[in-house]
Amino acid sequence: WAYTVGFTVLPHVGGFLGWFINRKEIPACYMKLKKPSWCPPRKIFPIVWTVLYTGMGYASYLIWNDLGGCSSKAIIPLGLYGAQLALNWAWPPFFGACNLKVIVFSLLQALIDILCLDVLVIGTMCSWYHINKVATLLMVPYLGWLAMATCLTIRLWKDNPEQK
Repeated sequence: WAYTVGFTVLPHVGGFLGWFINRKEIPACYMKLKKPSWCPPRKIFPIVWTVLYTGMGYASYLIWNDLGGCSSKAIIPLGLYGAQLALNWAWPPFFGACNLKVIVFSLLQALIDILCLDVLVIGTMCSWYHINKVATLLMVPYLGWLAMATCLTIRLWKDNPEQK
């Protein structure tokens, strides 16, 4: 049970730390941005991320378990997972810069980050598919949410040009 809980909780750790460190800056800065009408309300983000982090964490446990732990077979599937998790954790702080010039630069960085994240998540899922289909399916809601977040980031970047 310890491994199951550890793998399931791990994604929450980075998400919580990112929220804790940026909890004051992100809401104020995010509120200044022009957002599309289809942007989800801020209150839904913690609920969605809790569900997504739990699913992806448990999925990573299934892969780890099926590959016999930290074996040579686990390097690529879990390495891809770890890389996408790091990019996932790096994304929210881009929205913590209140200076509008920094926001524009941060939005471009956020866009680059999430596009790389999309590629890594797809790569992770492809590497997991032949190992454990349930684990791969547990990543589908995450990929769907990332697709929305990518579109949102593109809109934020385009709709919030640098203020002269």
